[in-house]
Amino acid sequence: MAHIFCVANQKGGVGKTTTTVNLAAGLAKVGQRVLMVDLDPQGNATMGSGVDKRQLELSVYDVLLESVPVREAAVLSEPCGYYVLGANRELAGAEVELVTLERREKRLKTALAAVADDYDFVLVDCPPSLSMLTLNGLCAAHGVIVPMQCEYFALEGLTDLVNTIKQVHANLNTDLQIIGLLRVMFDPRITLQQQVSEQLKGHFGDKVFHTVIPRNVRLAEAPSYGLPGVVFDASAKGSQAFVEFAREMVERVKNMPLPVQQPAKA
Repeated sequence: MAHIFCVANQKGGVGKTTTTVNLAAGLAKVGQRVLMVDLDPQGNATMGSGVDKRQLELSVYDVLLESVPVREAAVLSEPCGYYVLGANRELAGAEVELVTLERREKRLKTALAAVADDYDFVLVDCPPSLSMLTLNGLCAAHGVIVPMQCEYFALEGLTDLVNTIKQVHANLNTDLQIIGLLRVMFDPRITLQQQVSEQLKGHFGDKVFHTVIPRNVRLAEAPSYGLPGVVFDASAKGSQAFVEFAREMVERVKNMPLPVQQPAKA
């Protein structure tokens, strides 16, 4: 049964999409079966996985409206080695359409339950805002991976996210928890980043992943080639760090009991 994780942070520009696609590629590289779900109407995770969002015949939009199942809409990204449930501009319309529908915040959860045995990991790339789309991701997930830069304002954004996760846990998804905080775009030469990193470890303890993703030019260049850094340049320090992070995730989930799958309500 798949471990379903959201990659989320309410602060924009912290590397959520970069984290999602590179973790997906890293997990595929270490032999895991992976589905990447793009819940952002911009479709950056789709394009960054080697899938052209403009050519998508079926997308996560169709899955959320229950027109098609995940198995029909997901496509294999051959260069990356994982499946992609892609997004495009249509998804922006789903935000409005979902408001009037029943079980609107649990559509993704129901859809993913049907493919739970097909994958080892499902990674959901969420938009930065707390929208109906993000809520679908949080309701479907067993946990949240939080990528964050070690900067002062990032700590403020983290407080907001922790409060959101607590609210979703209390009202909609009792399985939801923070799996871990991933330090990204890290530059050890900057004293403030070292200080914030120590604060995170002091406050969150083992919730902070051991792996640190360094600031890396090749990772930043990779999206313009429509690939994760792990695939674009496997020898780059950032790419190697993401493969190491993938191995850490595999080890971490070994000790994580999976929630009991509840039958979907009609």
